[in-house]
Amino acid sequence: MSTQTTAQTTTQTRVEPEAGQSAAVTYAPVAENIGAVLTRGDRPKRPSPVAASTAFGWRAMLKIKHVPEQLFDVTAFPIMMVLMFTYLFGGALAGSTEEYLQFLLPGILVTSVIMTTMYTGVAVNTDIAKGIFDRFRTLPVWRPAAMVGYLLGDVLRYVLASITMIVVGLIMGFRPAGGVVGVVAGAGLLVAFSFAFSWIWTMFGLLLRSEKSVMGVSMMVLFPLTFLSNVFVDPATMPGWLQVFVDASPVTHLVSAVRGLMAGAPATGEVAWVLVAGAVIMAVFGTLTMRLYNRK
Repeated sequence: MSTQTTAQTTTQTRVEPEAGQSAAVTYAPVAENIGAVLTRGDRPKRPSPVAASTAFGWRAMLKIKHVPEQLFDVTAFPIMMVLMFTYLFGGALAGSTEEYLQFLLPGILVTSVIMTTMYTGVAVNTDIAKGIFDRFRTLPVWRPAAMVGYLLGDVLRYVLASITMIVVGLIMGFRPAGGVVGVVAGAGLLVAFSFAFSWIWTMFGLLLRSEKSVMGVSMMVLFPLTFLSNVFVDPATMPGWLQVFVDASPVTHLVSAVRGLMAGAPATGEVAWVLVAGAVIMAVFGTLTMRLYNRK
């Protein structure tokens, strides 16, 4: 049996050197045998949208596992916020830090979690700069799965921030009249709205050129929304022209809804407003995000 015939049975063909070349021998794969190997068995099924989104969400959680210090913004920052505002302003605004804490904690909880949503856009922009999204786009998966995965991973951050602040508040003397059910309902509403609100920053993460730009735009939007609201004081004490802005702020409606649920007197209208606003934000900015993602 010739050398070439023997090589074919082992999926390789011997290539003899041409005249004048070195005597080194190379082997080239046989196309028929390669095709038989690559087509062996059935092709795996395409993952469902839920499976693909969950996989990308797990990727986001693994990033937290390997870089745990990125959780400082959902642990150390909320603790600092509740301690600072309670003990600096509680006595002056309410006459008692404990009494002010009952009013402040739901609002400062909303502020801390809403502030955290901007990191979704920062993470998206960072992965784009590294070229990771170019690889994601080549995968045979549901196209929005990568974006949904980012948001699912950030839900863990929102939950951790909520738990941290509620535990610290209970230690400091926060006593919600709504009990466990009211606290869980308020935190759940906040996390659901934050998931929808994060779609705004995914759009900016795709639209802007650098992560610093994303953070700059985010802070420029979030600071007025959170501080010009009913988080720290009753809007009735503000000038009339400012009350118009505060009453229209989505953060004001969210704080009122969360505060009512935790106090055991849910404001049905505010809760409905938050749910509808979250659905509208997700529909509008989710669509815009995917348009940018498909054209990026």
